[in-house]
Amino acid sequence: MMKNALVLGAALSAAISLAATEQVSAQGAKEKCYGVSLAGQNDCAAGPGTTCAGTSTVDYQGNAWKLVPAGTCEDMSFTTADGRDVMGSLEKIDRDIPKG
Repeated sequence: MMKNALVLGAALSAAISLAATEQVSAQGAKEKCYGVSLAGQNDCAAGPGTTCAGTSTVDYQGNAWKLVPAGTCEDMSFTTADGRDVMGSLEKIDRDIPKG
């Protein structure tokens, strides 16, 4: 009985992984891009100041990421409210991270 439950669990896990892969393929390849989301529009956590989707508290927070089409992240550039030009990054950036 236990063996059947383990096999069923493994099959279910594989099916979920396959479905997630197919969804990404249907949408095109995506990559995590740090420092490109507006406040409250990040896709998930990256460190202090975030806990998960929608929790970034400042625009272009360097430790919050958003999924973007693969190959576009490092070409993204924005001008902050205080006039600084910022770029997207494939790695966390020590920029605009909330204190506390």
